[in-house]
Amino acid sequence: MSEVNSSNCDHNCEGCSANCGERTNPQDLKISLHPRSSVKHVIGVVSGKGGVGKSFVTSLLASELERRGHRTAVLDGDITGPSMAKVFGIKEKMYGDGELAFPAKTKTGIQVVSANMMLDSDDQPVIWRGPIVGGVIRQFYQEVFWEDVDFMIVDMPPGTSDVPLTVFQSLPVEGIIVVTSPQELVGMVVEKAINMANMMSIPLLGIIENMSYVECGKCGEHIAIFGESHLDEIAAKYNLPILGRIPMREGYAAAGDNGSIEDLDVPEIKAAADAAEKLA
Repeated sequence: MSEVNSSNCDHNCEGCSANCGERTNPQDLKISLHPRSSVKHVIGVVSGKGGVGKSFVTSLLASELERRGHRTAVLDGDITGPSMAKVFGIKEKMYGDGELAFPAKTKTGIQVVSANMMLDSDDQPVIWRGPIVGGVIRQFYQEVFWEDVDFMIVDMPPGTSDVPLTVFQSLPVEGIIVVTSPQELVGMVVEKAINMANMMSIPLLGIIENMSYVECGKCGEHIAIFGESHLDEIAAKYNLPILGRIPMREGYAAAGDNGSIEDLDVPEIKAAADAAEKLA
């Protein structure tokens, strides 16, 4: 890496290859909450690729922690593919008091911020470059009034590009939960997300397999419609606890579509909530 003249430094370390004091101390990139806000623990939910149910797991985990009496928040970090407002049935837009913006609250009290709450319509695309998206995530954390939050769950964008990197570098993430599905291709890709977290020194709380199987309504047989699971192999390779195998059940998709995700009782999410509580 090249040296840099400090007088020419704009203090924007993202994308910078210079070898300087600010660059070599990763803590310098962490941002602070606004003095009016309070967040005790930040947990990221990640996946190697899209379509495995990362947002579903995020909403279930937040709902379970809220049911246990914790004040919970969801920061929808998937800026270009936001879904948290819809799954929680939130229709109102964000507003502020001139100093901070305010999150919406679900019917059980979960505080939620999502990019769709800033748009004129839900089908309006977010066509922003990476640095702008990263800036919005930082604003969601720093310029929103988070009221006495015990657990903030960050729904991370899929992959290992600059936006997840922004979250890992900027937010005080204490641990992540990795979401996968049984397909071998997904298993290969999710290992990249695990390796990224290890490289960033972010603790891994465990791994959840979504769409793990379909349970026969007559005999109870587990039918692996996506093929045999590779979860045990991945967990053993990286010494990760398996937090749950969530099956495909009737009503799960509909609950996300109609905004009633908090009404679901998914026993397979409880171990993930236990792992989150251990941070406290």
